[in-house]
Amino acid sequence: MSTPPNETALTPAKTGDIDHFRFHRPHAHLAAPFGNDWFALKAEAFARFFGTPIFLISQTAIVVGWIALNESGLTQFDVYPFILLNLAFSLQAAYAAPLILLAQTRQAERDKAHADADAQHRETLAAANEERLAIAAHHSAQILALLQQNTELTALTKQLTERIEILTVEIHQRFLEKDTHS
Repeated sequence: MSTPPNETALTPAKTGDIDHFRFHRPHAHLAAPFGNDWFALKAEAFARFFGTPIFLISQTAIVVGWIALNESGLTQFDVYPFILLNLAFSLQAAYAAPLILLAQTRQAERDKAHADADAQHRETLAAANEERLAIAAHHSAQILALLQQNTELTALTKQLTERIEILTVEIHQRFLEKDTHS
């Protein structure tokens, strides 16, 4: 059994790496539109092939060849009004329509699951951002308080320095007066 193409993108990340798919992993079962068995993989490949240029060009070439062979008279296996060709188109439509509808339904489920996972991721980011903002606001308040204390200490240091200068001048004046009286 092979691994579906979208499932490899949802394998767990290496140790130490950021797991970018952690919110999408619960929805990994929706990765394969038709399931995960061999039939589902073949059905998905078949449904995807319907919209390719190779399919459209091949189908056009087959139809043109079919009509040309029958109209030219080389063969008469499906003469005008081409009932067998009409039956082939009906059979193709009978298989294509349910496969395409199933693919669309499953794609809608995947889109919703991814949108839900993305919304959950955005909410987680928003909560982490609010927490960071609260921590930043707390640190800013602490810095402002420290700046205020630093301003107060600087003012106190200035007052004490001025007081020491005054006292130093007074001491010098007393020594000068004492020296002059002696």
